[in-house]
Amino acid sequence: MSVVNYAKKEIQFKIVYYGCGLCGKTTNLQKVHECAPAKAKGNLTSLATSQDRTLFFDFLPLQTMSIEGFVTKFQMYTVPGQVKYNSTRKLVLRNCDGIVFCVDSQVTKTQENIESWQNLLENVKEQKMDIAELPHVLQYNKRDLPNVAPKQYLDYVLNNGAKRIPTFMASAYTGEGVIETLNAIAKLVLQDFIEKH
Repeated sequence: MSVVNYAKKEIQFKIVYYGCGLCGKTTNLQKVHECAPAKAKGNLTSLATSQDRTLFFDFLPLQTMSIEGFVTKFQMYTVPGQVKYNSTRKLVLRNCDGIVFCVDSQVTKTQENIESWQNLLENVKEQKMDIAELPHVLQYNKRDLPNVAPKQYLDYVLNNGAKRIPTFMASAYTGEGVIETLNAIAKLVLQDFIEKH
């Protein structure tokens, strides 16, 4: 849920990167941080285990355009990919304004992607939010690897609803599609805010 600070003329939005373990959520944020101008970004905070997996979240405040004299700031988080940290996923998801569902495009990861998508839907519903009303996009990540599922197959498995979700082909490792994904979710979040206010 966006936070409006009238004293500072600032609006803060929360974007959450969601997906199965090692699908590229943290790498997305690292690439965004790398590409963002120094004065527009804060520190990238990562809490990881010895296996280099995010335990809690990555947090990257990013300052962008203004809305009617207000500076907009995006706070970007990732959820842990492992199911055993579902309580942390719920906590990170709370009061979010937009979601990037990061898909590991490798054929062998199809079932993990489906389970993670179902987990997202359950957690959104549990928090009394409606996924259809919440800005979200799908990022088909790891397109630089061999043995990736075709876009049409991923669409069939994950994006077969009446309301088609915007999709982006990406390789967070190379940076391809990372900024396009972020720009798309930021635009949807801003449109949603303007429509509701």
